[in-house]
Amino acid sequence: MPKALQPHPDRALPAGEAREVARRIHDSTRSLPLLCLHGHVDAGLFAADEAFGNPADLLVVPDHYVTRMLVSQGVSPDRLGLPRADGTRTAEPREIWREFCSHWQLFLGTPSRYWLEHEFAEVLGLTVAPSAEAADELYDEISARLKEPEFRPRALLDRFNIEVISTTDAATDDLAQHAKIAADLPGRVIPTFRPDALVHLDRAGWSDLARQLGEVAGADTSSYEGYLEALRQRRQVFVAAGALATDHGHLSAAATPLENGEAARIYSAALRGEVSAADAAVFAGHMLFQMAAMSAEDGLVMQLHPGVLRDHDPAIQATYGSDQGHDIPVATEFTRSLRPLLERFGHADGFRMVLFTVDETVYSRELAPLAGVYPSLRLGAPWWFLDSPDGMRRFRELVTETAGFYNTSGFVDDTRAFLSIPARHDLARRIDAGYLAKLVVEHRLDEDDAFQVAQDLAYNLAATTYARRA
Repeated sequence: MPKALQPHPDRALPAGEAREVARRIHDSTRSLPLLCLHGHVDAGLFAADEAFGNPADLLVVPDHYVTRMLVSQGVSPDRLGLPRADGTRTAEPREIWREFCSHWQLFLGTPSRYWLEHEFAEVLGLTVAPSAEAADELYDEISARLKEPEFRPRALLDRFNIEVISTTDAATDDLAQHAKIAADLPGRVIPTFRPDALVHLDRAGWSDLARQLGEVAGADTSSYEGYLEALRQRRQVFVAAGALATDHGHLSAAATPLENGEAARIYSAALRGEVSAADAAVFAGHMLFQMAAMSAEDGLVMQLHPGVLRDHDPAIQATYGSDQGHDIPVATEFTRSLRPLLERFGHADGFRMVLFTVDETVYSRELAPLAGVYPSLRLGAPWWFLDSPDGMRRFRELVTETAGFYNTSGFVDDTRAFLSIPARHDLARRIDAGYLAKLVVEHRLDEDDAFQVAQDLAYNLAATTYARRA
């Protein structure tokens, strides 16, 4: 017999005497709007505002958390519907869904299980848990629900109480979809400027992207100076479209500037297809510094999340292309790497940087002390592999004593799985409520202050962290 789906009302709240306090704190944040200012939901969803196609393509195929777990247990990416590099896909949506449901037990103990149960029960109104036996019934029930008008993307913005949501957009994007959205929902769905593909000179197709940058910016990118001018111009287009931030995913946090002549030499070598890996890495660090300089001028908040070795499995990359979730964290150093950037911009009034990490060892040793001294720095919420109940608790325990609450960014969900957004914010609010409740019952914080901090962490800190600065 299928198992009932009944998420517990006290899920993720602490046990013992702190639970009742945590309930009250969490209740005080439930109705606050969601600020989703670092995410990867496709802007096309809101531009087209069409019904979602089917449960598999909505809830399984695009969710790296889901697919990587199934692949780790021997399920072929083909059976999960991952499109191959040539655009082909072999599995049908119902087959993909059956595969997912038959492996539901694999997600026990993971944050994915928490988010999915929340989505199924509280967003989609399901009462039966996934299983091989229930797969077809659930597929049909979800499919019928997705055809209802209230499940269109724009309607869900209201239902989820999302005040603002940012997408992540390439520097070369013409932002036509955002223009279409802004005509109907001004200021509600905004772009984020991500120049990564243009600053890593040894990536495949870089020279074509450099030319494309020049075309869309109306600048001559055959020179290093023209390349910088094109990036500045594109940033202004993003600002005009409502962007509040930039997003930078580098392997290293190194941000050391080069002399103009040396930067131009490396850039020219890249245009000729002759750049070395060492020079490309140095240039990427140089461009982090340049992006900081531009943020100090135009006020876009600079988000940096280093320390992930992308496309770890070359066979997966060759067959399915890049960014299929086979990315692995590596140890990351911040203190020396960011020193040149912080010497120049750490106290600059117009500059704000938010640091994310997937290396917990640096929380108390590097990140909290850095944020505890430089006014321009904020610590981003636990990200990717760490946006889990215990990961969030460890973050609070390791950074609060040095950086306090108010040198953090508040919660941002960093997801491309649209229906999981309420679940992710709810989990963060529950974990923060539990952490604050513990301080209350230990008489380290009074309850009135705990209520205020909870609301700041849930909403106010994100609003002030990402506020325009120019």
